[in-house]
Amino acid sequence: MTPYVDSEVGRLGTVVLHRPGRELTRLTPRNNDSLLFDAIPWVGRAQEEHDAFAAALTERGVEVLYIGTLLAETLAVPDARAELTEQVLRDRRLGDTLRRRVSDHLAQLDPTGLADVLIAGLAHEELRTSGDRPGGLVYTLMDRHDFVIDPLPNLLFTRDSSVWIRDRVAVTSLAMPARLRETTLTDAIYRHHPRFGGTKFVYRPELEHVEGGDVLLLAPGVLAVGVGERTTPAGAERLARQAFADGLAHTVLVVPVAQERATMHLDTVCTMVDADAVLMYPNIADTLSAYTVVVGPDGEPAVAGPAPFLRAAADAMELAELRVIDTGLDPVTAEREQWDDGNNTLAIAPRLCIGYERNVETNAQLERAGIEVIPIAGSELGSGRGGPRCMSCPLVREPL
Repeated sequence: MTPYVDSEVGRLGTVVLHRPGRELTRLTPRNNDSLLFDAIPWVGRAQEEHDAFAAALTERGVEVLYIGTLLAETLAVPDARAELTEQVLRDRRLGDTLRRRVSDHLAQLDPTGLADVLIAGLAHEELRTSGDRPGGLVYTLMDRHDFVIDPLPNLLFTRDSSVWIRDRVAVTSLAMPARLRETTLTDAIYRHHPRFGGTKFVYRPELEHVEGGDVLLLAPGVLAVGVGERTTPAGAERLARQAFADGLAHTVLVVPVAQERATMHLDTVCTMVDADAVLMYPNIADTLSAYTVVVGPDGEPAVAGPAPFLRAAADAMELAELRVIDTGLDPVTAEREQWDDGNNTLAIAPRLCIGYERNVETNAQLERAGIEVIPIAGSELGSGRGGPRCMSCPLVREPL
């Protein structure tokens, strides 16, 4: 396998998913807001839904890799284990005594057990302490329901922490504190796992905020980057600079998106379903704008615009126009189905995509436009505000 992705719709060959696990059982009404979930998911049903999603991919010849497995295999590499353990122990909330207890606890775990803790977290009551191995003041003053190591329920959305642009990976810089450790894990996998030896990076977590849900590969050499709740203008500029320097893009469209929960990423309002077709939330289709960024004569990014997004995208992609398929049929249905990730489809190939079955009208619109939809259940998976595109990181797509 040689990772390569230059579009949103080329036939999908390999994808990274994360099957939801114990980290979702950590969600409670007390912490679901801070952990970025809108509801408390039924974990068993979420796992069933995710298994059906993975099966829909494998049945169509897509190789599915799992973050949990990749992480455990990465932790078998001593340098990777030391690096990720040190990162957890660096948490300033711990204090010296508790830090030593956590270090002892992690040292006893095999790679699979350590991977589980790094994903699912470590609760106060799970830490092994005793009279001669106390947790210290910090541990004593913690509530018994607190976490010594926080869980990562949003790891489910593997699109956000990394995105491949041609043969290079952008390990992103996540904006929300609850998600920071996700990119630490992803970064370690790409640097230490034997399968990814020699991986080249176009972006790293220490740079300005960019999230994968805001990055669309509209066509070879053409990126769209949403700027809103998660990705900053500085992050979009930095990604453009890096992509230009590495010869990965000739045009980057920077697209302002409303800073709201319902539109946290560009892919919540727009995804591609064919080489010349986009599925868009109709309430913003005519108002979404884009700034076109190219390399100027002085070698610096040159900015033009704003212009209507659909016009700017078609020009950059060298198309007469983009076909637009609306989410829903009427304003109320469109709003409901956009909230339920109707726009967040995953293309397996041109004119073939996966979408949540609950978005009946949007799926019907796609079918009428000649786009085959593979419907999957998502009543529990969607509680973290993400659909099939959010839950997948393509590693290999056939060039268009």
